[in-house]
Amino acid sequence: MGFLARERTVAPPGWNRWLVPPAALAIHLSIGQAYAWSVFKTPLEKSLGITGTQSALPFQLGIVMLGLSAAVLGTTVERKGPRWAMFTSLVCFCSGLLISAVGVWAGMYWVVVLGYGLVGGIGLGIGYISPVSTLIKWFPDRPGMATGIAIMGFGGGALIASPWSTSMLTAFGNTSTSGIGKAFLIHGIVYAIFMSVGVLLVRLPSEEFTKEKAELLKDRPKASVAFNVSANNAIKTPQFWLLWVVLCFNVTAGIGILEKAAPMLVDFFKESSTPVAATAATGFVALLSAANMAGRFVWSSTSDIVGRKNIYRLYLGVGALLYLVLLTLGPTSTPLFVVAAMVILSFYGGGFATIPAYLRDLFGTYQVGAIHGRLLTAWSVAGVLGPLIVNAIADAGKKAGHVGPDLYATSFYIMISLLVVGFVANELVRPVNPKFHEPKVADEAVVVAEPEAEAEETVTEKVADKAEDDNAEKVTAVVAEVEVAEEIAAEAAESEAAAEAAEIAAAEENTAEATVAKWNEAEAADVAETADENADEAEGVVQK
Repeated sequence: MGFLARERTVAPPGWNRWLVPPAALAIHLSIGQAYAWSVFKTPLEKSLGITGTQSALPFQLGIVMLGLSAAVLGTTVERKGPRWAMFTSLVCFCSGLLISAVGVWAGMYWVVVLGYGLVGGIGLGIGYISPVSTLIKWFPDRPGMATGIAIMGFGGGALIASPWSTSMLTAFGNTSTSGIGKAFLIHGIVYAIFMSVGVLLVRLPSEEFTKEKAELLKDRPKASVAFNVSANNAIKTPQFWLLWVVLCFNVTAGIGILEKAAPMLVDFFKESSTPVAATAATGFVALLSAANMAGRFVWSSTSDIVGRKNIYRLYLGVGALLYLVLLTLGPTSTPLFVVAAMVILSFYGGGFATIPAYLRDLFGTYQVGAIHGRLLTAWSVAGVLGPLIVNAIADAGKKAGHVGPDLYATSFYIMISLLVVGFVANELVRPVNPKFHEPKVADEAVVVAEPEAEAEETVTEKVADKAEDDNAEKVTAVVAEVEVAEEIAAEAAESEAAAEAAEIAAAEENTAEATVAKWNEAEAADVAETADENADEAEGVVQK
């Protein structure tokens, strides 16, 4: 498809790289609507007569499909390019909303589950990873900040979608299938228009920008990565699985609070002298969402300064201590509980935003989007594990007659243990063994080009790519050797030509000598003949 082709996405000379983050935000702010699914839960339960567990199915299936589609289609996204990926995300996500509208109008909830969860979930996964590797290529000097801007949009999408969806449901009727269907329909149309901005705006770095990359990195030598690892090789390394554990356990710890935030706050202070009202608990959820969004930008940008391993030491180490604070001091002070929970949620968001830059540091920019997609399976596991731990233990505690903080004590201790395990896994991360690095030939062309484009590359472009991948010295040496060989060949050719000329000259000289000899012989014969004639004439005279 011409317009969506990778080569049509390359930026023209002079393109401003700061236009790329808004393109990423247009996608992530839209698909971030998934975090506002809870707004539809109660209206769907009342209008279709389903249970709370059933009303959560579209969201749960959507998160599972997010991880699976990102893992399965990550390599395709890298090969096809960001514009194709963003357009595919637009089609799937918005189609999911439109299918959900039809399902609600028809009174068939399974259509809503398949539309929003299955089809829309594929759009979530492709859209989530689509701008990641592109932003890292545009911002080699600030990869953490760049990915933080985009992924911040996913965390902040609910802040826009939640009040917008609520107002639409109120206006159209939040207990009628007609009103809920209209809300889904408008969501699908508006998000399609908004995501189209990202599709039109996104660009890949040009050769001109690639040459300028060295200038961007001169003040940040540690930001440069001189090697690349493919997605298939990455999953064979211990580093990938250590980061999988780090992400999974950090997300589990955060989503455990996020999923049950409002009832948790109410339960914690139910038996205290300052109980928290349900309306105040709703405000607590909004604060956690804001902390989640802010952490994605602030902490990931900070990682560009302090390093990826150090920032995860903060997420995991301080996060474990904050859970301990919630257990020991949280019940004594509502503000302390709120602040500690907000910081934990900021670490939760920061962990999502920093992981692409961490992957880039370890595996290079080649197929980093595909590697990121495969790592997001950790999110799928954590999305089930976190709520399961908190809800199951709280339900068991209620049956046992426990109240207040006792309902969550065991689950908090489990979260602390998981964060400690994640901390240890982060400490074990080391540079990737060079045996997993892609050959330099692969770095030259395969890294940034499709196989079809590779076949069309000229020798000159390959040499340029080598220089781009820090092999300039080798290329210079090869060129020097070629020049020397050419000089030797030229000298040999000159010598051969000289020898041939000498042979020709000698042959010509011999020919000339033979000719002169023939001339002399002929002249001598003429002289002899003339002498004979003279002698005969003289003899005749004498006789007379």
